[in-house]
Formats: sequence, C-alpha cells, structure tokens
Amino acid sequence: MRFDTPKSLSSVLEDFLEKFPQKRKLKQGMILSAFEDVVGKRLASEVEDLHFEGNKLAMKVKHPAWRHEIHSNRFSIAKKLNSKVKGDIIADIIVRS
Repeated sequence: MRFDTPKSLSSVLEDFLEKFPQKRKLKQGMILSAFEDVVGKRLASEVEDLHFEGNKLAMKVKHPAWRHEIHSNRFSIAKKLNSKVKGDIIADIIVRS
C-alpha cells in the first residue's frame, strides 16, 4: 500500500477553489465578507448596499465626505481586497450617495 505525502489543508483548499465551477462568485462572496476587515469598522459602518455589478464593487454611502474618501482611495481598497482573496476580482469600485 502506497501513501502520498500529506498536503497542507490550505494547499488542498486552493486546489479545490481553482477547480470550483463558480470560483468567481465564491471569491466575490469572500470579498464582501472581508470588506470590514480591510477598510476598517468605521468606514464599513458608513457603507450601505455593498454588492457586485459585474466585476465592479458597488456601494452606497450615507455622507458625501465618505463618498469622496472612498472614491479617492478606491484603487488601493480594490488592490487590498483582491490580494485578500488572491485573485483579480475587482476591476473598479463604484461609490454612490
């Protein structure tokens, strides 16, 4: 009887995700759940209706000052969220007030 060397759980999970049929939808869900961790509790509390429109992350904010803050940092936020899920999921961020 031959046994292969054991693999780490993270490598097995990454292999599974690469073959998963709805990989993009799964990673979009991972981004939505990690949003508060990446941007912080204060900024996340100002965001309403966080969702995807194709490959763009769309959100509605309560105050114009927060809209400007998120809009000016949208590329760095997208980069941090994409690196969190190890993929190129967010192309741009749309901020509405």
